[in-house]
Amino acid sequence: MNVRIVRPVQGGAIGAIASKSAAHRLLICASLADDETFIHCHERSQDIDATARCLKSLGSVIRYKKKGFLVTPLKKTKNPSKERTADCGESGSTLRFLLPVCGSLGMNVKFNMKGRLPARPLTGLYEEMTSHGCMLSEQGRSPLFCGGKLTSGKYSLPGNISSQFISGLLFALPLLEDRSSIRVTGGLESRPYVDMTIEALRLFGITVQEEEIPDLTFNIQGSQTYRSPKNIRTEGDWSNAAFWLCAGAIGSDSVTCTGLNEDSRQGDRAIIEILKNFGARVSSYNGTVTVSPGELNGIDIDAKDIPDLVPVLAAVASTAEGKTVISGAERLRLKESDRLRTVVTSLSSLGADIKETEDGLIIHGKNKLTGGEVRSFGDHRIAMTAAILSAVCSNTVLIRDAEAVKKSYPAFFDDFQKKLGGVCKKEK
Repeated sequence: MNVRIVRPVQGGAIGAIASKSAAHRLLICASLADDETFIHCHERSQDIDATARCLKSLGSVIRYKKKGFLVTPLKKTKNPSKERTADCGESGSTLRFLLPVCGSLGMNVKFNMKGRLPARPLTGLYEEMTSHGCMLSEQGRSPLFCGGKLTSGKYSLPGNISSQFISGLLFALPLLEDRSSIRVTGGLESRPYVDMTIEALRLFGITVQEEEIPDLTFNIQGSQTYRSPKNIRTEGDWSNAAFWLCAGAIGSDSVTCTGLNEDSRQGDRAIIEILKNFGARVSSYNGTVTVSPGELNGIDIDAKDIPDLVPVLAAVASTAEGKTVISGAERLRLKESDRLRTVVTSLSSLGADIKETEDGLIIHGKNKLTGGEVRSFGDHRIAMTAAILSAVCSNTVLIRDAEAVKKSYPAFFDDFQKKLGGVCKKEK
């Protein structure tokens, strides 16, 4: 599907969609719990459905009804030696969270993967799992087989590869018989995502203790029980709300997002302070955030804890006076695309002055961009960024393979038109 942006966002108000990061975590906890859980989740996406689909393959019963998931947990696994097949699609979170969980349950599971997911690294988690009782097939190929039984003990992971490895082990280790620990070496990047995991575990009665000397270490008692809270709500997604808030910063009128939690563990709530630093006018109260255009100036951004914001922040920077430097984002090369390279390619094709560095981007802002044609590279955040950047383009913007938005925000282009006044047309 190709989409041409004929008219950009005009301003208005929109509710935040459900956080897929939170939904992944709540679905996993609910599937491991002692009783049924209803998870209020008003929106679905390909990634959320991937986690639900895989958990069903493992033995959970998950039904979507009345804007939420009713989850009947796994309980005690019958015939764990029976091989199961789990389809992860392109969801890295699904694979990295569920590998250790399957190991803790002693299941034999074949994980099918699509897109770039087979090539995305498991180094670190792979070695720790195989040295603690699991058998894994060769990396880099689909399907990936996981068998054997994870054992309790001391685990060690570098903190600069993927916080998802740590989260996966945090889900799994409380199910093992004895005490375990996860030592994080070299500093933990994307720390807010680990905090989200620990918060989800807390809501289901699982305790994780933390110490920081000499290295950050998470201590997990064994034989814990996931206890269902019965009903739980998925909070609003700061990552996707950021696209609309950035549209308010660079567009012709203000944009308001409702349904956000300013005390959330989501790191991408930092969008508020970053847009203020750019010079946008920002107000927030009781979960409602409004961003209005202002005199934008280039800034320095350390993205190590907010990598998902980089594409749309680069869009804002492309129209801010002066130079913006984004650093600490080297892990973006391992996303659905090499996201540093594809941001540069896409924004350059629209007229931006942008170049990549080893770990980030340098952008020199312009008053106006030309517009033109971009490819999504199969990356949802590239497609959405191009749509938002149309606000400062002299000509229309054509986004090829725009269906990539289904990964996290299937209704993106509908909301773009119906709620915020934009106009887009599907083309062949």
